[in-house]
Amino acid sequence: MSEPIIHPASETEEGASPLPPYEPIHINTVFLGGLFIFATLAACYTASSILLPIILAIILKFVLNPAMRLLQKAHIPSHVASLLVISVLFGGIYALGSVLSTPASDWAQQLPGTITKIQHQLHTITTPLKATQTVVQNAEILTQTTTTKPVTVTIQGSSFSDRLLTNTQSLARGVGETFLVLYFLLASGDVFLRRLTEILPRFHDKRQAVLITQQIESDISAYLAAITLMNALVGIATGAIMSLYGLGDPILWGFMAFMLNYIPVLGPFIGITLFILVGISSQTTLYAALLPATIYLLVHITESTFLTPRVLAKRFTLNPVLIILALIFWYWMWGVPGAILATPLLAITKIICDRIESLRPVGHFMEG
Repeated sequence: MSEPIIHPASETEEGASPLPPYEPIHINTVFLGGLFIFATLAACYTASSILLPIILAIILKFVLNPAMRLLQKAHIPSHVASLLVISVLFGGIYALGSVLSTPASDWAQQLPGTITKIQHQLHTITTPLKATQTVVQNAEILTQTTTTKPVTVTIQGSSFSDRLLTNTQSLARGVGETFLVLYFLLASGDVFLRRLTEILPRFHDKRQAVLITQQIESDISAYLAAITLMNALVGIATGAIMSLYGLGDPILWGFMAFMLNYIPVLGPFIGITLFILVGISSQTTLYAALLPATIYLLVHITESTFLTPRVLAKRFTLNPVLIILALIFWYWMWGVPGAILATPLLAITKIICDRIESLRPVGHFMEG
């Protein structure tokens, strides 16, 4: 997926300053702001199990608001419309999971044999490495001056089934919390925005709050819709080509390519690695084993180089270096969900900075 980016602040004449004059920020304000940001990030890291479902629900609210407005125009009560939208979303996820459960379980059952076959295919690479390791170990033994008795260490930990059960329970709890918060956010409509405008002292601040909210909803919805469309095309193309190649389970491979494309840079690398392993496990020659990964890479390059930039040009422009840094940072904070949310969170930050005069230099710095 190509580097997405958010709306530039304004058009300027050639040679003119891209930013209007602004009052310099006092150094004490910078330090206090830095401490506040540091404390906020520490709280996000500590309370990730609580905050992650809430933030995901807020972003989903921005995406689903247009559907809610259509249902409300049809005179459907907000609580009923919210329940209907979430039911369609949850039903689609459940149906997709049901379709993918069979091929995924089949590949899971083949995993022990697949690992053995991969080890056999990689024998030509591992043999020199093992020989080098043996030489290093012998050299270490010769250089030892004293003989120490090896100590037997027993590591006790939870079994794989226990960890899988714990992760499944955490996932189910997080999904339940997300849908619960999303239901009440959709049902409440613009209550929070109205209350915010009521307590703000000046009309300028009220108008600014409304404009920021509207732009976040518009840009994030457009970004996610465009990226979802591009990812769907990548998934369809990958599944179709893998089916023609004879790899089997095209829906599984297409869905995997679709989901991984939401994660910039890291997702395609994971996909290439998985397709290399699948190719090694299903083919006998190295050329045939690398072909699925090569096909997936060509599909991704076509999408990220020609399709997505044309769709998102001039509207979404973020600094690609900041996207990579945000991806690494939020993956460290919240894992894979954080990596998926990294770009939307960066885009929201830029929208807010562009609308607040004292933060416009920050927003300009974040542009591509």
